[in-house]
Amino acid sequence: MKIGSILAIYALFWVMGFFLCLPFGVRTDEEVGARSKPGHADSAPHRFSFGKAALRATILSAVAFALFYLNYLYGWISVADIDWAAPPAR
Repeated sequence: MKIGSILAIYALFWVMGFFLCLPFGVRTDEEVGARSKPGHADSAPHRFSFGKAALRATILSAVAFALFYLNYLYGWISVADIDWAAPPAR
């Protein structure tokens, strides 16, 4: 696998991991016990830390990409294993 492909696939894993990690650890003003600011939604986070979300996404994407790459090298799961829609062989 070329380095460009590796970087592109890792970037996809990172973006997916970032969006998966966004809702974890977020508290609203009501949960924290603080007064909500005028004009803010009740569900708005009290304090958002991009760094924490990015770190969580980096760890998650590194693990997921490592599994993906090891599967690429060793072929644990192939297309034939997940090909449910193919017509039966004759």
